[in-house]
Amino acid sequence: MEFRVYYEDTDAGGVVYHARYLGFFERGRCEFLRRKGLSVRALADQGAVFPVVRMEIDFKAPAVLDDLLRVDTEVVEVGKTSFTLEQRVVRAEDGKTLVGGRVTLVCVRPGMKPRRLPEELLEALQSVTKIE
Repeated sequence: MEFRVYYEDTDAGGVVYHARYLGFFERGRCEFLRRKGLSVRALADQGAVFPVVRMEIDFKAPAVLDDLLRVDTEVVEVGKTSFTLEQRVVRAEDGKTLVGGRVTLVCVRPGMKPRRLPEELLEALQSVTKIE
């Protein structure tokens, strides 16, 4: 998934504000599922939502206004009720990784009670390792 850095993404120093990367990762995860034929909304309508329960982020280099960025997403672990992804924000122009992260999501039903991953999600997660 590629996107441009806009003024609203930057801080007073002209670089992407650190908290914006959380949103970039979220978009990357949603597009990852969409490219596998799944919809976050459809999964939620079926009673499966996916809160983040753990996230690690390494900031390596800054993105700046007007950079074209890409979020790469790779499956690293799949459990019965959770999955872990590695994600990278990469500058499209030169392929440099600017920010790397690892995120674990757990599947819950309404009321935040854990549930098994839906079968179609489980199949999608096990059939792919990387989506750009």
